[in-house]
Amino acid sequence: MQRKTNIILNNQKIQVTNEGYQTLLTELKELKNVRRPEVVEQLAFAREQGDLSENAAYINNKEELDFVDGRIDELEDIINQSEVISTQNKGRSQVAIGNKVTLSIGNRKDKHTYHVVGEWEADPKQKKISHESPLGKALIGKKVGAAVEVKAPAGKVVYTIVSID
Repeated sequence: MQRKTNIILNNQKIQVTNEGYQTLLTELKELKNVRRPEVVEQLAFAREQGDLSENAAYINNKEELDFVDGRIDELEDIINQSEVISTQNKGRSQVAIGNKVTLSIGNRKDKHTYHVVGEWEADPKQKKISHESPLGKALIGKKVGAAVEVKAPAGKVVYTIVSID
């Protein structure tokens, strides 16, 4: 059964940092070389156990294999469409993908640092925000000292750029 994901959008490049690209490659390698062979082996063992229509292990392993194969296809598509954004040659005068940006919120003295990354790398728990998120879009191209306004569920929030690394 041939699977294709629906992430190809007008042959647009998917922007990722080098770190994000390496993470995608590592996950793909792990799935292809470790996880998929394990699931195939478990599936073969379950198949040997008899009646497949009532064999829960077989059904579960088959579903797991479909999931792993789907994720492999998705990762290959993402990797093939990826454009690795180099931050080495970019100055730190304006926010760009790959920069870490320290912000103050409103009149508060506390500061928060966010890493602006490609959309496939975003992880709010690790303070990695996509350049396509509302905050990411507001920050891209701005300089230190600039104030940006972002609509949030609680209302508008004003951030001031303290530093760009």
